[in-house]
Amino acid sequence: MQSSQMSGSKPPASTQALLDIAEIKESTIVMKDGSLRAIIVVSSTNFSLKSGEEQNALISSYQSFLNSLSFSIQIVMQSRKLDIHSYLDKLRAVMAEQTNDLLRMQTEEYIEYISKLIEFASIMNKTFYVIVPYTSGAALVREGFLSKLGKIFNPVNKISAKETEFERSRELLYQRVNQINGNLNGMGLKSIVLATEELIELLYNSYNPSAGSQIKISHLEDLDIAEASQ
Repeated sequence: MQSSQMSGSKPPASTQALLDIAEIKESTIVMKDGSLRAIIVVSSTNFSLKSGEEQNALISSYQSFLNSLSFSIQIVMQSRKLDIHSYLDKLRAVMAEQTNDLLRMQTEEYIEYISKLIEFASIMNKTFYVIVPYTSGAALVREGFLSKLGKIFNPVNKISAKETEFERSRELLYQRVNQINGNLNGMGLKSIVLATEELIELLYNSYNPSAGSQIKISHLEDLDIAEASQ
């Protein structure tokens, strides 16, 4: 009897089934309720190192940025422990091929310093994101029985209408994205809108932190997006 109950039990739902995300396409997250999301990764700035005048100017710019918004946004910081063992391995490889005795000795001392540093302190990698939403009026209206029945018998029209609504909503979403990017640039911050592959990788890493993979953003090094701290 126990075996029959076990055989009839349903398998546990996957994490993906529990999320409110329907699909990800064209650098856009489509939610199950029809609303859309875009994610912007933003560079950081060391506020404490700025002069008093620069700090006041930055605060004023941030206030203006918030006051200019006619829609809600989310600002998220993701903090991960930075694994630099691969970096140390590269340094050791460079040191092994170094013919200059002085440079080889300096490289060895630097490797030893970094190795001791990570023994006593966790070096964290902080990344900042702005999540931009858009919900169309169509997504808020529940379909009636006749409308649903018509779409069952006309699946092609249903797909066409759904795609048209997506393109219209995405255009309005990215008007918001462009507004936010302009305001961020006005504060001296650099920003990148995550593409489809980057969105998938970000979500995967967020729900699978033990995977240890890092999000790959085009020209990430040039933009100096991430901030490392102890």
